[in-house]
Amino acid sequence: MRYEKGRKDASRSRILEVAADRFRGDGIAATGLASIMSDAGMTNGAFYPHFQSKAALVRECVATALEGQSGQIAEALASGGLTTAIDAYLSAAHRDNPDKGCASAALLPEIAREPAETRQVYTERFMTLVRQVSAALPPQTGNPEDIALGIFATLIGALQLARAVDGMELSDRILAAGADAARALIQP
Repeated sequence: MRYEKGRKDASRSRILEVAADRFRGDGIAATGLASIMSDAGMTNGAFYPHFQSKAALVRECVATALEGQSGQIAEALASGGLTTAIDAYLSAAHRDNPDKGCASAALLPEIAREPAETRQVYTERFMTLVRQVSAALPPQTGNPEDIALGIFATLIGALQLARAVDGMELSDRILAAGADAARALIQP
């Protein structure tokens, strides 16, 4: 049976979209291939023509998520600069929707346990984000790349804490404190 042109690409894209949401929302280890394929409206057997393994799927999801994040950063920088990007990242909407948010904040402990190939892809894409932010920093005496690393550490850590604590008031305080700390890092 022949399928229309582009169907395989569309199926692959659908698997990636569902997997990325599930990995960020439920975690990599807690997400099985059967549930991904079911949510994508496909059978389990349809997975392997697209990906060699779950690890390959994770690697591609991580790469795609960080590439998307690069586009979001570019938009935020173009529309309002680093403070706009910081405020968008440490927003209640981002905190409350991990399945659509930052892959780093949702998955770092699990990415650390992934195969070396996945960690290498993550590192390459993450450093692209770091260079993107460092290029947007105002002139200062410090190393811009180190400052960008500090900004990311602050943002990701604050978002993870805000998601982990019990109580919206404390969570909101963590978001605000993290934003203040990140903004302080960009002052010349």
